[in-house]
Amino acid sequence: MSPDAPCVVIFTDAPGWHGRRLREAFTRLGWHSRYVSLARCVLGTRGVQIPGLRGRLPDAAFVRGVPGGTLPQVIHRLNVLHELTARGVPVMNDGRAIERTVDKSMTTLLLERAAVPTPPTWVGEGEAAALRFVRRELAAGHRVVMKPVFGSQGEGLQRIEALADLAPAGGSDGLYYLQRFIEPGGPVHADLRVLVIGGRARAAMQRRSKHWVTNRAQGGQCLPVVLDPALATLAEAAVAAVGAAYAGVDVLEGGDGRRWVGEVNGVPAWYGLQRVTPALDIAALLAGVLCASPTRLPQVNVRVQ
Repeated sequence: MSPDAPCVVIFTDAPGWHGRRLREAFTRLGWHSRYVSLARCVLGTRGVQIPGLRGRLPDAAFVRGVPGGTLPQVIHRLNVLHELTARGVPVMNDGRAIERTVDKSMTTLLLERAAVPTPPTWVGEGEAAALRFVRRELAAGHRVVMKPVFGSQGEGLQRIEALADLAPAGGSDGLYYLQRFIEPGGPVHADLRVLVIGGRARAAMQRRSKHWVTNRAQGGQCLPVVLDPALATLAEAAVAAVGAAYAGVDVLEGGDGRRWVGEVNGVPAWYGLQRVTPALDIAALLAGVLCASPTRLPQVNVRVQ
């Protein structure tokens, strides 16, 4: 490959299967790729400093992960993404989209604002106020799910079936995120994961489990499913609402056949989805959309006298 070939940075701390697939896809398109941790990037009066690039900016960036840390550390890592975008570097997904999707409360607000159906949700502080929401839902015959505001892969979920189930000190750092539980139509629990890339729903699967948490990371089984037009439209609307270049959309199906968007994941894994859609090269689709993004602005050095 020519040393003048464009370069894409893959932000990740553990490339693994996803990183390898992305690197292969970018190589086939004639792009160099480099794995970099956002924790190693530097900001300052010299702009964005990315390890291995000798002071230059990449031609594009793909975010596979934002490492956790203290609040200032996480803000710094997101600021790296914001600054790359401000300097004309296509970032997939950019900092704004990641902020909107990592925060479940913001995702809920954006879905509601865009009229995308999402289960009735209550987010707030204080056990007494949280109990009022739970009491109202239980009285109407609905169970409730409490989720960490910042969380993924089905971790930290609690289903509330009685007022006593709401932990006195529950919530994420004192903040309660409570959502109506969508009852399945039978004994098997299932939901749908739809992957939207570049504004189009590209693939879908069903996640099925005997447990009500269906995430693959929690033991859910991934099965192929037809991506019907209504499902595609719903997922595309959800991703448009959060402003993401690509995202995984979790769609819940109630026993009455109604569909609800539960969550939108701005840094989704696709290993399980790839296994049930072997004819589709998901990494190639992602790389193709990013590499087709408008090229960044020329670098200009300006000194203030």
